[in-house]
Amino acid sequence: MTIAVGDSIPDVKLVKATPEGPQAVSASEYFAGRRVALFSVPGAFTPTCSAKHLPGFVDKAAELKAKGIDEIAGTSVNDAFVLGAWNKAGGSDDITMLADGNAEFVKAMGLDADFSPFGMGRRGQRFSMVVNDGKVEQLNVEAPGDFKVSSAEHMLEQL
Repeated sequence: MTIAVGDSIPDVKLVKATPEGPQAVSASEYFAGRRVALFSVPGAFTPTCSAKHLPGFVDKAAELKAKGIDEIAGTSVNDAFVLGAWNKAGGSDDITMLADGNAEFVKAMGLDADFSPFGMGRRGQRFSMVVNDGKVEQLNVEAPGDFKVSSAEHMLEQL
């Protein structure tokens, strides 16, 4: 079953990429008490993710925060070191990277997908959501191969 608007975020462990190194966090604690814009990509450093998805949230960070977003987070089925390097290469301090190295977060939400034909194994689908105090307020899941509804621009239109 896929997570839906109104559902609580599953309480699984994520790994936050920080300048001091990886820091384990529970999803329930991370999303509690604030409004977070979360975007998920199939993989850091992949073409659409690096050319469009991450840059959109970087470019629109101030506008998202002006609309009541407390934090912007990106996640992928990569390790925290890869996500930290990706954020350093093309992101910003306005983006928090949450590693889902074993795909537990996306599986628990029903938003995982098989990318084996591309040599990538189980990954997360491309999506974005607004999480308000641990509950899904908005959810935008892309059709395979698309990049439309999970963009920062689309999220801004919804806020």
